[in-house]
Amino acid sequence: MNNKLADINKTLLMGPGPSSVSPSVYKALSTYTVGHLDKRFLDVMDETKEMLREMLKTKNNLTLPVSGTGTAAMESCFVNLIEKSDKILIIENGYFGSRMVNICQRLNADIDVLNFKWGEPLVIDDLKKKLNKNKYTIVAVVHAETSTGVRNPVEEIREHLDDDTLFLVDAVTSFGTIDLQVDRWGIDAVYSCSQKGLSCPPGASPVSFSARAEQKILKRGTLVPNFYLDMKQIIKYLDGSQRAYHHTAPINSMYAIYQGLYDLKSEGLSKTIDRHLEVHNILVEGLEQIGIKMLVDKPYRLPSLNAVIIPRGADDLKIREKLLLEHDIEIGAGLGPFAGKIWRIGLMGYSAKASNVERLLGALNKLL
Repeated sequence: MNNKLADINKTLLMGPGPSSVSPSVYKALSTYTVGHLDKRFLDVMDETKEMLREMLKTKNNLTLPVSGTGTAAMESCFVNLIEKSDKILIIENGYFGSRMVNICQRLNADIDVLNFKWGEPLVIDDLKKKLNKNKYTIVAVVHAETSTGVRNPVEEIREHLDDDTLFLVDAVTSFGTIDLQVDRWGIDAVYSCSQKGLSCPPGASPVSFSARAEQKILKRGTLVPNFYLDMKQIIKYLDGSQRAYHHTAPINSMYAIYQGLYDLKSEGLSKTIDRHLEVHNILVEGLEQIGIKMLVDKPYRLPSLNAVIIPRGADDLKIREKLLLEHDIEIGAGLGPFAGKIWRIGLMGYSAKASNVERLLGALNKLL
């Protein structure tokens, strides 16, 4: 019997995620597995939480990686914070805003949705009008919309919310790639992932809750409707001198996110953000030279997720297949209304290098 793992060759991951895993993270993944209540592992987790606070620019006590992908982190924020009497506003201008809506529907939450055109940012004045008409317990938005390459102006939202409204932000593609300031921007709940800016495999995902969001969780009148993601229980596992068993954490995935954060801190967060922007500019210039245009207006483009318009006459699927099979490069397809109309080129973490951009541009030039 052939081992299918032998068929997987090294691929340059330049899609919407995962990004290419760094050598240091691969090495961390091979660290000896220990028990999930082993003091050595808990020490790693404690330091991971400290690095998360520093990189998210927050002092939130309840800051940790959940056991699962970014979707688990997303769901953990909603299931822990929403109760029956709460009214939720979801700002939606892409696929992952729609996923927020889907999760809230499954929780039978009372939700309003403020829609904006895919490929364009939210309009603050429209949000203000919505907020003037209704009072919300939670307002949620995607910072970096992975489906379209749009950066929403998250930093402008808090000042328009009531003091007692919780502000929830998806930072899956923004963490470690663009500016994100949890405390300064008044964010009460934020989540991300390991497989983008941190250059890790999927499997462990950061979340952070403000003190008042934490109090809302601790004072819930009903059980969190998801045992696995119940922060009341996870707090007992990851905080305090006496740790209580809740679930078996993915030990080696936690080693990976520890190393990813260690590498981010070592490079320096501001330098990392500058690197993403520099490489993005190289990509945009190179694409223009071969006749490929960007989807999003410059002020709201993400350097980490580049939505580009497929040139007229180019076969979306064939180009992506040839990139993968002939050049060992992966880029992403469009979603929803952009299916077949855009490619999504990721420049995240270890993949965000000028040499990778030059390799991709060379391959595209040949194929087109």
